[in-house]
Amino acid sequence: MILADKKILLGVTGGIAAYKAVEIASRLRKKGAEVHVVMTKEAACFVTPLTFREITGQPVSLDMWEEPAHWNVEHIALARLADLVLIAPATANIIAKAAAGIADDMLTTTLLAVTSPIFFAPAMNSAMYENPVTQENMAKLQARGWHKIEPAAGYLACGVSGVGRLPEPQDIVRELEEAGARGKTLAGKKVLVTAGGTLEAIDPVRFIGNRSSGKMGYAIAQEAARRGADVVLVAGGTVALADPDGVRVLRTESALAMRDAVLQEAEDAAIVIKAAAVADYRPKTRQVQKIKKNDAELTLVLEKNPDILLELGGRKKEKQILVGFAAETQNLLDYAKAKLQKKNLDLIVANDVTCPDAGFNTETNLVKIVARDGSVEEVPLMSKQKVAEVLLDRIESLQK
Repeated sequence: MILADKKILLGVTGGIAAYKAVEIASRLRKKGAEVHVVMTKEAACFVTPLTFREITGQPVSLDMWEEPAHWNVEHIALARLADLVLIAPATANIIAKAAAGIADDMLTTTLLAVTSPIFFAPAMNSAMYENPVTQENMAKLQARGWHKIEPAAGYLACGVSGVGRLPEPQDIVRELEEAGARGKTLAGKKVLVTAGGTLEAIDPVRFIGNRSSGKMGYAIAQEAARRGADVVLVAGGTVALADPDGVRVLRTESALAMRDAVLQEAEDAAIVIKAAAVADYRPKTRQVQKIKKNDAELTLVLEKNPDILLELGGRKKEKQILVGFAAETQNLLDYAKAKLQKKNLDLIVANDVTCPDAGFNTETNLVKIVARDGSVEEVPLMSKQKVAEVLLDRIESLQK
């Protein structure tokens, strides 16, 4: 059993869904795991520590100033023993505090000392979940390598329907098992990922660019690192994201700069995933000084940028896997299949950027993964983190 003999630290915070954490603890015990619970004082208003102590057979940590139940300093002892950490439910408050690095109680202090994988399951009112601040905080945690368990949609305790329900305990435990099953499957392999859009300068102030945020590429890089790969991430000029943990990041601005970095790093890469939205054209002449506005029309002469993916396809080594992306607004599969063949790709990820909640600057994506043999895997709308997991599973299947 994947979770057997694993020491799991279960963080329970002050939301109504705390009652589900009791069943989570029970199911983890039945899988053979040793469960240690850390509660916030607010969580104890919903479920008593005694309940968790009886379920887990372990002392429950609640207060920084209690007599230590383990050895040494309690929060350090808990952090060291954990093979993985699960925060369920994860309220907006704990997510915000963790994102900011605040350590004002037993749980948040322990989290700062943890070096093992951390999973968090958000549970809150849908408006709170969709608030930009909460979304930014979750993105920060994911960039640091935390694993988000997507909330379910449905009727909430506050009387409204929407996203924000804590998933059922069996679903959360299954997600932990699936993550454990994947393990360090890319250990010893170099994975090169590109992300974001390029900026093509007109003058020192203005540029030609696109709307790519780099979120998809960053999710892929983070997931590859979690699987043990040696990851190099080449980020374009539109990216304003924090560097993912365990990933070597090369920041570039223009298509020419990205090309230089990619061709150099691709030489010894086992897997190359080109998720960047590279500008097809750049101004033929870059003005040294800012162009001043006047009554005359301005004409820009554009010249083609190099096709980095096409070059990679022409240089592809034996057993090297090359994956491209196709962001389209029409004829999605036709264009994607033509691009796959022309550029000698093993897979191409196609997405229609006109679809709601998919494409640029979103937290979710809706894609089709097209293989060299013409087969198409339709991936439903899900977080970009989940899309990254599906894509890497598909890539790994090609290596077997």
